[in-house]
Amino acid sequence: MGLDEWRVRIDDLDRQLLKLLNQRAAIALEVGRVKREAGRPLFVPEREQAILEGLLQLNDGPLPAEAVRAVWREIFSASRTLQRPFRVAYLGPVATFTHLAALEHFGASAEYVPLRGIPEVFAEVEHEWADVGVVPVENSTEGAVNHTLDRLIDSELLIEGEVRVTIHHYLLSRAGDLSEVKQVFSHPQALAQCREWLDRNLPHAQMAEVASTTVAAERALEDATAAAIASELAGQLYRLPTLGERIEDFAQNVTRFLIIGRRAIGPTGRDKTSILLSIKDEIGALHRILEPVAAARLNLTKIESRPTRRRPWEYVFFVDFEGHRADAVVQGALEALRERCLFLKVLGSYPAAS
Repeated sequence: MGLDEWRVRIDDLDRQLLKLLNQRAAIALEVGRVKREAGRPLFVPEREQAILEGLLQLNDGPLPAEAVRAVWREIFSASRTLQRPFRVAYLGPVATFTHLAALEHFGASAEYVPLRGIPEVFAEVEHEWADVGVVPVENSTEGAVNHTLDRLIDSELLIEGEVRVTIHHYLLSRAGDLSEVKQVFSHPQALAQCREWLDRNLPHAQMAEVASTTVAAERALEDATAAAIASELAGQLYRLPTLGERIEDFAQNVTRFLIIGRRAIGPTGRDKTSILLSIKDEIGALHRILEPVAAARLNLTKIESRPTRRRPWEYVFFVDFEGHRADAVVQGALEALRERCLFLKVLGSYPAAS
């Protein structure tokens, strides 16, 4: 079969796909109407996860799993927006890594609301001005994002999901080459994640911390002797040439982001539960807390301590483990933990990141 004949077949398949997608969109509109009449939530991640997992099991290729996920992410995104506008608040400004995480999770059809700080993202969702929020919680090389942990202590919002994004940093500048760069702007964490590369390649340049990688790109746009460490998206948005690609010191530089919202998420079969607890300040207290988790054979994926800021040397612990709070084994572990804690709060059970 010649090239023209293959193209005719592709054109025919594209027409069929478009027809089927519009049929699906029409049904999605009806689903949205039924949801509104029944007072049901628009965003149901456990349902989307079930659809996607079923499709991935049926997928025989040659499309890889990541391509299938990307296609259906946009289908889900468009379907939600047809039902009603879906607002996502995130730690801005535009083109930050939190923005990238939000786009990766919710697709191009959502309405995105960039905000100046993590407390503002929580407030936007708490006041129901946004459906969900996206905030960073930890980085694989720089550790926890304490502003997010502190807000989780006091907020009534629940964790509805998580996104893991591999962070690639780019050196963006109008300078002709590295020798012309006199100052490098970026967020403190981005500068820290590229410290070795900067020491090797720009020992003569001054490092300057700014509020975000996007602000850094704006500074680099204004001054031809300045450079920014920012995302590839920021370079495209501000039309800044790239002087260095993927300059992070560690290839496995991953940031985890949380989806925060107002509803409890049902089980998907591949879930994670996050809890917050406080314990007595006495010998062996932490060991006794971890015993029920070990006895239930739950895989502990994170434990992080934070000062309560109420009394000196009083701490709370953030704990993540695999499983859903609706599972009998998890329920048993939580009941045992409550008996041993001064305070326990379930922050949410939600689909684990792919």
